Amino acid sequence: MRTQQLLEHHGVVSNPFAEEDAQTDPVFKDHCIDSTYHPTWDKIYGNPAEPATSLVFGEKGSGKTALRLQIVRHLAQYNRQHPRSRVFVIEYDDFNPFLDRFRDRLSSRRRRTSDRVLAEWKLWDHMDAILSLGVTGLVDRILEVKQPTEAAGADAGPIDAGTLDRHQARDLLLLAACYDQSSAETTKGRWHRLRRKLRFRPFRAHFDLAFAWLVTVAMLALSGWLAWQGDWNWAAWPLAAVVAGWLPWLWRAVKRGATARAITRNVRVGNRVKRPLRQVLMHFTNAEITGQPLPTKQRTDDRYELLAKFQGLLETLGFSGIVVLVDRVDEPHLINGSVEQMRALLWPMLDNKFLKHPGIGFKLLLPIELAQFIDREDREFYQRARLDKQNMIPSLEWTGEALYDVAAARLKACAAPGATPQLRQLFDPGITDRRLMDAFRGLRVPRHLFKFMYRLFVAHCNAHTDENPVWQISSEHFESVLALYSRDQDAFDRGLKAG
Repeated sequence: MRTQQLLEHHGVVSNPFAEEDAQTDPVFKDHCIDSTYHPTWDKIYGNPAEPATSLVFGEKGSGKTALRLQIVRHLAQYNRQHPRSRVFVIEYDDFNPFLDRFRDRLSSRRRRTSDRVLAEWKLWDHMDAILSLGVTGLVDRILEVKQPTEAAGADAGPIDAGTLDRHQARDLLLLAACYDQSSAETTKGRWHRLRRKLRFRPFRAHFDLAFAWLVTVAMLALSGWLAWQGDWNWAAWPLAAVVAGWLPWLWRAVKRGATARAITRNVRVGNRVKRPLRQVLMHFTNAEITGQPLPTKQRTDDRYELLAKFQGLLETLGFSGIVVLVDRVDEPHLINGSVEQMRALLWPMLDNKFLKHPGIGFKLLLPIELAQFIDREDREFYQRARLDKQNMIPSLEWTGEALYDVAAARLKACAAPGATPQLRQLFDPGITDRRLMDAFRGLRVPRHLFKFMYRLFVAHCNAHTDENPVWQISSEHFESVLALYSRDQDAFDRGLKAG
């Protein structure tokens, strides 16, 4: 007996439990994303008009990635309904590029082991990474570059860069010079394309260069004329004037080089190279760049000012708030699933000043293993993190009833046109509703539910032939497959803990 034969009998066109990862699950993305929620959804999502931080701990398969996708989808809907007060979404879920660049900036001794690398990771590195994602995404939207991520859909509307005045254009160009991480174009080429889009004309920045060339041409002409007159005693003096004429530009170039060197050294998660960055910075006058916050030191003060500037730009462009989605902390190759290394990476971010920064809501979707470290921390950590203010969900738990609803919703999502399949009809009447919910409660999370249901369908169909099909799963098959799955899952969990 084929699995598809069983499903079609109950009015289901495809197996609703074939996929286990929300990132690649068409049933969830096309149907359940707008109808199936965890009971704590309202607390996690909050109010987009006033973005707030949420700290969520959940085991593997509990739906953290699904939550992230749902938040992005709902923010896209919110943005379409509120075009003048949209929410800018930053998905901070791929740490590998930032960690690789960070490690390359460290000395050979410090990057010898993952523990040493992560011991050097600080809060300002997180801020630099978030600013890099945000600035790159904003520049992509202004330049109308195609967005590859889900967060691109949360924009829900064009950006009119013409609303920025010259000072704001300067701020955006400085942010782009420091943080734009796009690899689709050269640093200079993309920056100049943005400059032209913003109509920022840097003529005043090149007065010293124009003056130097004017002096050079004039003095060379004078020197040639004196030499032609045979007055060799005075012919060399114009050359000294040429050198003097170039001194203002050379001094500015030296200062911009020092600034570029400081930025490339202290933005440890960035991909900036000193020479192109210096050439970009040369397009600003001393008045435009002096006193502006730049990430030239390893400290958070400059980053907070840059974050405030970024928020000011977004507000002018129609974004009243920012939501930062933090997910997949356990996946970077430098972490390799180690709880201690996850803690080293994430703990600098748990700072109340940062998490409660006005206008920004952080949604931290974290592995449940990190929750054990929360209970072991000292008073100083609690005073700094103030987890009592962060809408913390200690465990993304699912009740048997909630998992039953999830299974029923997925079954209906895969229904044939006009069909109304019921989850209860798949099982023999000897399996009561209470027994189903108790069994689902033992599975704990949606991923285990999907794996179990898929295995149950296969086991049931393998026990019967096409000529003599049985359309309901018996109690014996249900209990035996459940016992076998629970045993295998317990062994897998023990292996993870031992590893």
